[in-house]
Amino acid sequence: MRTEEVLAAIATGLWRWDNAAGTVTLDAEAARLLGLPPEPGSYRESAVRSRFHPVDWNEIYGVVNLAVAEGSLAEARLRIVDERGQVLRTVRSRSKPVFRTDEDADSEAYVLYGTLQEVAEPQPGATDAAHTPITGDWRRSREAFLLDAGRALAEARSTAEVLRVAGSLSMPGFSPDGLAVFGSAGERLTIIGHHGHSMGDEEPFTDMPLDTDYPAAEVVRTGRAIYLPSPEEYRRRYPATWPLARRFGRQSWAFLPLVSSGRTMGAWMAGFQHPVGFSPDERAVLSTVARMLAQALARAGVAETERELSLGLQRSMMPTLGPEIPGMTVAARYVPTGGGLQVGGDWYDMIPLPNGRIALVIGDVQGHDVRAAGLMGQLRIALRAYASEGHRPDAVLARASRFLSGLTDAYESVEGDTEPPAPRFATCLYAEVDPEAGTLDIARAGHPDPVVISADGTAVIRQTAGGLPLGIETDSDYPTTRVVLEPGETIMLCTDGLIETGGHDMATGWTRLRPVLEKPVEDLEQLADALVQAVHGPTSHYTTGPLADRREDDIAVLVLRRESAPAPEAAPRRSVLTIAQAEPERISVGRQLVRELLHDWSDPEQVDSAVLMVSEMATNVLVHTDGDALMVAEISGGQGERRLRVEVADASDELPHKRRPGEMASSGRGLVLMEMLADAWGVDPRGEGKSIWFELYESDEPGIS
Repeated sequence: MRTEEVLAAIATGLWRWDNAAGTVTLDAEAARLLGLPPEPGSYRESAVRSRFHPVDWNEIYGVVNLAVAEGSLAEARLRIVDERGQVLRTVRSRSKPVFRTDEDADSEAYVLYGTLQEVAEPQPGATDAAHTPITGDWRRSREAFLLDAGRALAEARSTAEVLRVAGSLSMPGFSPDGLAVFGSAGERLTIIGHHGHSMGDEEPFTDMPLDTDYPAAEVVRTGRAIYLPSPEEYRRRYPATWPLARRFGRQSWAFLPLVSSGRTMGAWMAGFQHPVGFSPDERAVLSTVARMLAQALARAGVAETERELSLGLQRSMMPTLGPEIPGMTVAARYVPTGGGLQVGGDWYDMIPLPNGRIALVIGDVQGHDVRAAGLMGQLRIALRAYASEGHRPDAVLARASRFLSGLTDAYESVEGDTEPPAPRFATCLYAEVDPEAGTLDIARAGHPDPVVISADGTAVIRQTAGGLPLGIETDSDYPTTRVVLEPGETIMLCTDGLIETGGHDMATGWTRLRPVLEKPVEDLEQLADALVQAVHGPTSHYTTGPLADRREDDIAVLVLRRESAPAPEAAPRRSVLTIAQAEPERISVGRQLVRELLHDWSDPEQVDSAVLMVSEMATNVLVHTDGDALMVAEISGGQGERRLRVEVADASDELPHKRRPGEMASSGRGLVLMEMLADAWGVDPRGEGKSIWFELYESDEPGIS
């Protein structure tokens, strides 16, 4: 007897559904069950589809798609109707999708092989849960749940938040009591997060090889869901890892792949304290949640990566203040425009100069985007380099303008499309501060003028000479203006974002800020806060202000005050000596001067170290350069806490390099000795030549520095 005859005897027919060709092949029994002529034949998809109840067709369509995604069987109950829409019978369909492998087939093309079997209608009052059709109320609850779940997962902005939302989901009729999200790192299974477990429960699963006989590992390997409706099924299929799951006392488990952009990124486990049969509708809900969870985790991962990059960029480029300025107080604020990137085109800087002075810089690169931030970072480094070489303010800005002009040209050549980006410019104010004299030599490149606040509280815009913004021309002049701060006076430098925010121009913006500037405050930090609050509300940090969603422009503010009553300090002890090329014997004079300068130093070993380092530095100048050496030695501070600083300067631009001399070498030990003996040392390039220096700090206890 043929298979078709055996199946027909039990009212079971065979069908073959080719989704790519849009045809359905039926044997005689399948055709009869569908209300078609009881003979084998091939039909158009539309002819067969018309035989299913419309509601049931939507149901079977979703079940088949789920089976295609999971590679599992598609099972459903379907009502068969005639041409007038009257129900003829109810059939049970079981089918398996098989992807086509022929060369011309689409990657998504599949053939559905299955059976149709007539089933008896349930009697009134029957409660066969396995065969009772899904009610409309359950469908509506499911749809509402999926809508709420999708909305909540879409709003999650971090992995922790996604896991919290997943743990709070209450699925209609079969909510899990425990969840776990697995990821993969190389060939290892990892735990991303879990819910409904105690601390430490995840330990056995945190670093599991992917070839382990464990459901989550198999899901990650194959990309197919695994449903375990009972402990017996779990134990039968995964005997090696069943002891790990048994201790949680659950009755059913679902392991589903987390697929994003066609890649299986992990697995999701839902565990149930009560038995779950995992009907097609329940699997459909779980599969939909898994897809939404994968997308939410992928979005959160991208967002966290972007935040980490943004924070790294912020940390590396965020303006900071340098060391304290003797006799002066300085405070600063930086408030970015807002959004994900917390750096922009504005910046401030404080740069120690080779001559012992301090440079204050404030500037604004055109734009608020990533490119503006990148240009700002490069321009800031260039300014620090030019300043550290000892150039005057006008020369620093002239060099920076040429640098920025070349930098924007390079951007054009790299990005050069049919419409290359317009060159960027930057405004900048550079001030060289002499703390002892209270003077600021200011050069300005298209930047707002500073404001000077007198000791009695009067705020006045201090007009200074200026030139074009940086980057406009490669050969611009930047005249210098000297501003003298009297004791108790304050100078405020800012970018135009502080002035023009809120629809103000320069005139009305200054009018708005003047009452804030003239309000008496003892602490400069309070003044800096008050200036930002006048524009954007309260600040929350000493460096960055509040991160609101909308900003019109970045803000940078620098305020400097010359103290009216500086703390008394002991007069420094100082010696200066020139050692000419033709007089190498004066090196011994330099050694003697240092010994006399340190006659009451508490640690004799430090005195010997200082003499040795001076000898090495001066000898190095005479041997490796053609010029003279200038030695300056100075002691400052109180007894027992003094600092010795010795500088040896020459006119050569060639910087010394530290070497590791051999045992018999006659040179190369100078920098090695300084590294061993000095508390601090360095080499500073200057406008003409360089200076090598070291410092020793006095201690009350000999031998300790």
